[in-house]
Amino acid sequence: MPKSSHQFVCQACGASSPKWSGKCDACGAWNTLLEEALESGPPKGLHSGKGKKTKGNRLNFVPLKGKKRDLPRRLSKISEFDRVVGGGLVSGSATLVGGDPGIGKSTLLLQVVCRLAGQARVAYISGEEAIDQVRMRAKRLGVAEVDCDLASATSIRDIAASLNQSDAPQIVIIDSIQTMYVDTIDSAPGTVAQVRSSAQELIRVAKARDIALILVGHVTKEGTIAGPRVLEHMVDTVLYLEGERGHQFRILRAVKNRFGPTDEIGVFEMQEEGLIEVHNPSALFLADRHGDVSGAAVFAGLEGSRPVLVEVQALVAPSSYGTPRRAVIGWDTNRLAMVLAVLEARCGVVLGNNDVYLNVAGGLRVTEPAADLAVAAALLSSLTGIPVPPEAVLFGEIGLSGEVRRVAQPQLRLKEAAKLGFSEAIVPKNDKKTKSSADNASMKQTNISRLQDLALLFKKDTGN
Repeated sequence: MPKSSHQFVCQACGASSPKWSGKCDACGAWNTLLEEALESGPPKGLHSGKGKKTKGNRLNFVPLKGKKRDLPRRLSKISEFDRVVGGGLVSGSATLVGGDPGIGKSTLLLQVVCRLAGQARVAYISGEEAIDQVRMRAKRLGVAEVDCDLASATSIRDIAASLNQSDAPQIVIIDSIQTMYVDTIDSAPGTVAQVRSSAQELIRVAKARDIALILVGHVTKEGTIAGPRVLEHMVDTVLYLEGERGHQFRILRAVKNRFGPTDEIGVFEMQEEGLIEVHNPSALFLADRHGDVSGAAVFAGLEGSRPVLVEVQALVAPSSYGTPRRAVIGWDTNRLAMVLAVLEARCGVVLGNNDVYLNVAGGLRVTEPAADLAVAAALLSSLTGIPVPPEAVLFGEIGLSGEVRRVAQPQLRLKEAAKLGFSEAIVPKNDKKTKSSADNASMKQTNISRLQDLALLFKKDTGN
């Protein structure tokens, strides 16, 4: 019998340590080391009982070009969800869906699984709610009469035995992976060892039975999936459901997808009857916009393959503190600091003694460097009190020397802007493709090559 010992495992990164400490040496997280049982000794199958090595089985290699047809996809008829997963769920795939508590993960997946019930046998397994609680939510969503199998279980042994049958469901939701446990591991559910082993066993059964498996994952306070990072490597697709509590919009974003594009987004609106898909998010994000207000600029962005127009709002106000505040919602704080530094160093715009507040309206988080030009325009507009032309859209990346660089797919951005009634574009200079697209869309185009050209559009003294 192997000797039993204990080790301390970091719940943030999975690193192990022989003794407890307040800080993990691998990732630097505090108070994340928990004690777990460890079975010492050689792994089974690699050595015999006498300490001699045993031979492994020879692999059966096959040619890359196979005769098997492409894996079929199952469409939920919720177009925003199908877009994000790459055109429908693939049989035998494993999808991980994460998001903040109460953001709507369980609501969305219950809607999805009920839409798929007419195509295949589906099952919803909850480890957090009783069956009656799931039925209450289904009644509120108007899907109580759908033929969907329900179960409330947390034992991986029981779930695997139920799925490893000839008549097993073809689509299975596990809500959530942090509540599942393997009875052969001496640690609490939600620990690194339990999450890793539970997911590994569920994915193994799903691959063997061609089951489309969807796992719900909790997130940490930093917004990442709780548990070991290897969990995201094990699954085929990783989706995040994002959104602000004060907004009714929810963004489903693909950060990993082996069967489709990454950074694709689906937009939903939280209503009483559940999450309702939004087919034209640009119009929704700009619905409450007032074009004659200073400190606001419309950014023509790109999320995956979809162009999205959002309003960037800025407020520059005199600071009453020794150190001015920098508050950002929906954008990168470090990138805002860079834009402020370039404005001051290259354009002579004095912003160091002012508080700066930046917000992306609608609850969308923008990660594109192409938003630099719209942010700079909103800052200059707020500082001078001169509104950005209400019929104009902006995009362009700003370099440290003050140059404005071209961005990807300008034609697609301008086409979306023209569709929504915008007639002017402030874009980087010397982009023939952008110019041709703007002419075809009957849009007035202002080409700028340096940030100083943008500052000249605001004629009022900016403090230089």
